[in-house]
Amino acid sequence: MKLTTAGESHGKALTGIIEGLPSNLEIDTDAINADLALRQSGYGRGGRQKIERDRIEIISGVRNRLTLGSPLCFTIINADYKNWEQYMSPEGCDVTGRVLTKVRPGHADLTGMKKFCQTDARNILERASARETAVRVAAGGIAKSYLGALGVSVSGYVRCVCGIEDKNVYSFEELAAAKGHPLFMLDGDAEKQAMALIDTLKAEGDTAGGIVEIRVKGLKSGFGSCMTYGEKLDARLAFALMGVQAIKGVEVGIGFEAGRLCGSKVHDEIYKKDGTYARTTNNAGGIEGGMSNGEEIVLRVAMKPIPTLMRGLKTVDTATGEACTAAGERSDVAAICACEIILESVAAFTIAQAVADRLGGDNMREVIDRYNALD
Repeated sequence: MKLTTAGESHGKALTGIIEGLPSNLEIDTDAINADLALRQSGYGRGGRQKIERDRIEIISGVRNRLTLGSPLCFTIINADYKNWEQYMSPEGCDVTGRVLTKVRPGHADLTGMKKFCQTDARNILERASARETAVRVAAGGIAKSYLGALGVSVSGYVRCVCGIEDKNVYSFEELAAAKGHPLFMLDGDAEKQAMALIDTLKAEGDTAGGIVEIRVKGLKSGFGSCMTYGEKLDARLAFALMGVQAIKGVEVGIGFEAGRLCGSKVHDEIYKKDGTYARTTNNAGGIEGGMSNGEEIVLRVAMKPIPTLMRGLKTVDTATGEACTAAGERSDVAAICACEIILESVAAFTIAQAVADRLGGDNMREVIDRYNALD
């Protein structure tokens, strides 16, 4: 299973192509659109979200809501393109308008300009923009349908916003309630503090990042491999999650805490009950030796603060070589809720890839039968 994405932030549309889907997988566009709406939600979002109303439009690979086994192509129209057509049209446009040379610290602007031999950061930022993640949310929605048919669920919540942390432990079933909260935080007191901090940062022209926890329930053991490093499930998940814009760190299970504790306090002891193996704890986060072990997969992901600050940071104007204040694009103060939905979607697609790699199957009946046959 493979996803390819294309499109610019202010271009005509965003496009995705998924190869390797089995036939007869039911596609629920309402559920996908609900996730796309959640990606645009959350306290601290900016003006772009008032313009776009993201919806998936399937171009090929599906008939009467069921996949055909052929590549599935879909698009998400950029409503804001009408305001940018004169600057972004592939058929010819005014490249002297909306030029950005006051490159932003923490963004792809400067390094991308050097790598791709550009004099206008617009040619970099349009693709580097987190707008691209709308495609990955849509693809993740399709992956959730695939996993759901096997009894596998993916969920998550926001644990921390700019240092304000929810340290409580929640069951998988409790996580769904987070989507009804302004910051996807389950601790109401922590959420109120975080919202007040976002208000302060907005007034100061500053931004916030945070930490998200993603969980996967119902995945049987043995997905991934200990035989080749490229097939390790934790490595694949870390790679995919780090590939999301603004992500700076990924932990599996207790993560870095494992480096601070002795072995007797880290490793999950094993027992057997009614013929089934289980662990007394889940410090490994559901992955041992690069393979799922049947416990919940637990991932924590750190998002850096958004690099576009309204007050601007010190930088250099690449057109003049002079010191200046970084340019301000329309931006969010905090996008941690969007990040949670994106990471949930990316994790779902990566798990679906690992399942498809092991089980194969040209149609969903084969996939389900093979999955049910596993211990």
